[in-house]
Amino acid sequence: MARVSKRDLNQRTSEVLARVVEAGEVVVTERGEPRWRVSYYVGQDDSLARAQRQGRYTPPVSKQVAWPEVVGRPRYESADVDALIDHMKGDR
Repeated sequence: MARVSKRDLNQRTSEVLARVVEAGEVVVTERGEPRWRVSYYVGQDDSLARAQRQGRYTPPVSKQVAWPEVVGRPRYESADVDALIDHMKGDR
């Protein structure tokens, strides 16, 4: 397992990260003592997660906005309409 000092990580971050990719894991030491472990992350990035990260998709909100239960013609207050529009946009 590769080792690197905290100072080297600070001053040569890109080189250390390249070593992480090669070795899969690097131990960062402070005053000769192992303190942290930096590992290479391999994740599955599906198209929906990528679209969400890029801001092109907003997942649905799990908490639904309640509809008023009024017999006959529903009466909505301005705040209710604003909340419903925000919910539909996904801006919560």
